[in-house]
Amino acid sequence: MTLGQPSLFHETERLRLRPFRADDWPFYADCHSRGEVYRYLYAAAPTGQALEERFRRVLGARFERDGDMFRLAVTAKADDAPVGEVVLKLASREALQGEIGYIFHPASAGQGFATEAAAAMLDIGFEEIGFHRIFARLDTENVGSVGVVERLGLRREAHLIQNDRFDGRWGDEYVYALLRAEWRERAARRPICPSS
Repeated sequence: MTLGQPSLFHETERLRLRPFRADDWPFYADCHSRGEVYRYLYAAAPTGQALEERFRRVLGARFERDGDMFRLAVTAKADDAPVGEVVLKLASREALQGEIGYIFHPASAGQGFATEAAAAMLDIGFEEIGFHRIFARLDTENVGSVGVVERLGLRREAHLIQNDRFDGRWGDEYVYALLRAEWRERAARRPICPSS
């Protein structure tokens, strides 16, 4: 079985998902330079040249080989303002597995945008790309992200103890996952409510 290529534009009830554009740089730079955004990513927020280079890679990203990422900017339909981004990483082409991730600006927290956008990416991953399994890796202290994946029906499969270290501090990690059959079954039962 081969993986398909996802379409680049998607809409949800309140959001638009689209490729990043050059004029997204101010939002990207503001969001990615914040320490609170990177708090649970075991990395320092990039600055200067490193931040600019990361944005250039986002604009020219491919989705063909293991490790490649399909990344979309998320904008609010109400005013077309960027609020965050969602990503599917091609974790294993052979095993048909992807990893989901998301980063949202702190100003948009608490509105259900991450859940709504991540639900759209799960649909893209399972229905357009053809992943068999999609997983998420989360710092155990990131209760907001834990809530997102649990609302979406991902199952906690692992609790890794002190498996990563940043700035002299050890961190634990949860691994959550969902199979395509489980996603389809959940979608058939009821629509996902972004604020629940």
